Amino acid sequence: MKKILTSDDAVSQVKDGDSVMLGGFMCCGQPLGLVDALIRKNASKLVLISNDGGLPGTGVAKLIEQKRVAHLIASHIGLNPAAGQQMHSGEMKVELVPQGTLAEKIRCAGAGLGGVLTPTGIGTEVENGKQKIAVEGKDYLLETPLSADFALIKADVCDKFGNCFIAKAQKNFNIVMAMAARHTIVEAAEVVEIGQLDPDKANLPGVFVHAIVKAEAKK
Repeated sequence: MKKILTSDDAVSQVKDGDSVMLGGFMCCGQPLGLVDALIRKNASKLVLISNDGGLPGTGVAKLIEQKRVAHLIASHIGLNPAAGQQMHSGEMKVELVPQGTLAEKIRCAGAGLGGVLTPTGIGTEVENGKQKIAVEGKDYLLETPLSADFALIKADVCDKFGNCFIAKAQKNFNIVMAMAARHTIVEAAEVVEIGQLDPDKANLPGVFVHAIVKAEAKK
């Protein structure tokens, strides 16, 4: 049995300067209640790892707009004007990583791998400072694992051991991030007893989950 907490209690261990992975793709699959709890906690100087910079006024974008993020690692930020402004002003360090590479770096951390070889970025600024390895005459970049102190993820159904069903496109970054963080908090639309979740639907094992939050009902 895992602890079922309020969103505020669940993020209480996050300290200023911690690294936080935030699941989802734009607004799809983001744990919006946990984001709001981070804002209420006044967490700041965060290293935020997210697919993107979000949409203005929603989820991850709110953390950026309120200047809670010191370093953003993402695949794109173009839909959030605040992210671009803070990047150009130097208020926030922005590290742009190709989307597939970002997912693979996170997956490597969760799987205990030493990195992944990818041709993406060869001949561009992406390869600066990275080790280049030739395999059968073709060049690849070595992309190293990316982990975090915390992962905040969203699930459709979670049992009380932490086994999760994450549906459709919401799988995106939620599953790999849950595996790659030292402390994973899941915000679930529905929490059920152990045994009530069909094992064939459990696409995130509870061994990766440390705390569970029941999402507030949608208004």
